[in-house]
Amino acid sequence: MTAITIDGEPVEVAQAATLLEACRAAGKDQPTLCYLETLAPVNVCRVCVVEVEGSRTLVPSCSRRVEEKMVVYTDSARVRHARKLVFEFLASSVDLALVDEATKRWMKLYEVEPSRFGATAATVAQPVKVDNPLYVRDYSRCILCYKCVEACGDDAQNTFAIAIAGRGFAATVSTEFDVVLPESACVYCGNCIGVCPTGALMFRSEHELRAADLWHEDRQTVTRTVCSYCGVGCNLDLHVQDNRIVKVMSPLDHSVTSGHLCIKGRFGYEYVQQLGDLATTPIDEVLARARVP
Repeated sequence: MTAITIDGEPVEVAQAATLLEACRAAGKDQPTLCYLETLAPVNVCRVCVVEVEGSRTLVPSCSRRVEEKMVVYTDSARVRHARKLVFEFLASSVDLALVDEATKRWMKLYEVEPSRFGATAATVAQPVKVDNPLYVRDYSRCILCYKCVEACGDDAQNTFAIAIAGRGFAATVSTEFDVVLPESACVYCGNCIGVCPTGALMFRSEHELRAADLWHEDRQTVTRTVCSYCGVGCNLDLHVQDNRIVKVMSPLDHSVTSGHLCIKGRFGYEYVQQLGDLATTPIDEVLARARVP
């Protein structure tokens, strides 16, 4: 075990633990955007930075390992200022409207002002890429967290259908030679959607239902079940609204999937929607249109 001090409190953690793991074990959660337990940390968002005594710069807690007698501050004026500024830089150029509630709480805590840099601040606004019936890519919401690239690559799928192309403000997630998705190496596992923190990657069903003002998360239920296709035993979380499956996820803590699925598990639920003589709803009409290539 390694003994460190976090915000004045002594903490003992495993030697290989990261500062983020140590903070969470001590009940001191930290904001994250590019971090996920099932992916290798890439240290790009910088919202999880903490202050370490003796360190010239703030350090990313998601990847920095603990050291004996390390003294860490997670809520100093320097940390709060850095996190606030990172959120403001992101919010000035990227649409963060669909980040999760935890991120919204952190932004409120740090009194983030998305309009701080004015209406003339450069943005990554661009049309939504709708080129297949399964999911859409809205890179006006992309913060270049690399999660989708990692999930498509070494950490999960090993398909390598996407990578970061370009440099500086022009950097973006791209298929090979920027071809449309149906012409790329994508196998439509949807694992990139499952890890996206901002809604830049979204189920086509969710995208179309939002556009039709029929997406209501407060009316949705989540049912855990086992995929019916092969014998691997992947767990599915079925998001159901008005007795219709509107999207499928998988639990991060499941020992088989670690949150990842194949195309059948993620998108192969259309046969369940064949509900016989039940009345057709507006959701059915939208979902039917979404399935058209």
